[in-house]
Amino acid sequence: MLPPELMRAFEEFKRVWDPDGRMNPHKLIDPYPLDAHLREGAAYRPVELETVFRYPLDGGSFTEAAGRCFGVGKCRHLSGGVMCPSFMVTREERHSTRGRARLLQETAESAGPVRDRWRSDEVREALNLCLACKGCRSDCPVKVDMATYKAEFLHHYYARRPRPRQAYALGLIDRWARLASRVPRLANAVTHAPVLGRMAKLAAGIAQRRDTPRFATRTFRRLMTGHVPRNPGGPPVLLWPDTFTEHFQPEVGVAAVDVLESAGFRVIVPDGPLCCGRPLYDYGMLTLARRYLRRVLDTVGPYVEVGVPVVGLEPSCVAVFRDELPNLLPDDLGARRLSAGSHTLAEFLTRCAPDWPVPRLRRRALVQVHCHQHAVLGFEADRALMREMGLDLEIPDSGCCGMAGSFGYEAGRHYEVSAAAGERVLFPAVRAAGRRTLVVADGFSCRGQIAAGTGRRPLHLAQVLALAIREGELGPVAPRHAKGDDHGR
Repeated sequence: MLPPELMRAFEEFKRVWDPDGRMNPHKLIDPYPLDAHLREGAAYRPVELETVFRYPLDGGSFTEAAGRCFGVGKCRHLSGGVMCPSFMVTREERHSTRGRARLLQETAESAGPVRDRWRSDEVREALNLCLACKGCRSDCPVKVDMATYKAEFLHHYYARRPRPRQAYALGLIDRWARLASRVPRLANAVTHAPVLGRMAKLAAGIAQRRDTPRFATRTFRRLMTGHVPRNPGGPPVLLWPDTFTEHFQPEVGVAAVDVLESAGFRVIVPDGPLCCGRPLYDYGMLTLARRYLRRVLDTVGPYVEVGVPVVGLEPSCVAVFRDELPNLLPDDLGARRLSAGSHTLAEFLTRCAPDWPVPRLRRRALVQVHCHQHAVLGFEADRALMREMGLDLEIPDSGCCGMAGSFGYEAGRHYEVSAAAGERVLFPAVRAAGRRTLVVADGFSCRGQIAAGTGRRPLHLAQVLALAIREGELGPVAPRHAKGDDHGR
């Protein structure tokens, strides 16, 4: 502080030369009171909105969760990390994590400008281009989780209202896939015929330029029928049959079974139609998602209760068990057990098979890290395992691939943002990779995005490990139970 005499002289000087107080107003001269212009000042009275998610880390309050953002603006950058792909493409404040968080904060203010709260069209529009990548959950300094907030908002916005047709076509993909598995060749013919395919995409709200994935001619469980376990007395591990492995790329599941059996485990595949409900969150179908999770707990719970670990091949499904499950059912003991007992393939092999001789594969590999793995699960186990295999890794700082589950399939701006996100870093890196370089992506949506944007066919880590075993010293791992089968390709 200046001495009182100098302070009075300074005040007189400023009044002479700045009579209107336009230069740095209300700082040294006539300063604002300490409690003025605060977002949450003495008069702040937020509305506690009823929610489906429980927000255990925010005292059960959506208002507190949305209020995490205090405007530092790290989400407003154009390279590096995963947060925020929509801002990197559009460069608009409303499509940044901060812009969306600010609107949600105003939704919970008793005298705020968002009067319609959960029914606000403006908030829905701002959330529309959120890819729900969860990048902000890890990259934001205060761990804003916009994917969760978006799912919560859409749940209330569409309550007793019809949802967009994409919600029923893509959000309920597990049901359509089970139906298609009865007549997979016919389903593929319809969805890929020139005229019928265009009509099907139009009806489902899928971009015409987006190639829809083909259904496998035999599901993963069907391929496992009659499979003779290699280690009938080995320690059990439950392999989670996610919708995408089950119905679209069962070869990934077959490779995982061979790898786990090579490591000495007895693989269990649970019965019945099961889905963690990951696509439901993108459309706010939280009541149905919670019902799916309770069905999962009913089926998988008895195994987890006695200590059987669960291995998931799709990172977003494992992330559901680690993140959404305890957020929806924080007081459920079975939910906490499954959350703690679920692993990615790399996590499981590095933690539970320390004596397994990791097969060697001296190749270059370009790896795309799934957003949810980056944000929720971590990638260190995968990195360590692939380096132990002898792979020369290139992991581009590409952020979200742009597909983000169903986001990149939707027509209009979703497809445009999706394609632009892929072209930002990922597609050029894949195109520049040598033909002998393995392209590795554990996410089904990541593999589809890379294939669509570059023509390369990425492999899952399970397939890379199986390839290493075939070319290494541990003997062949060709799937005896799936010989001669094509997978709808």
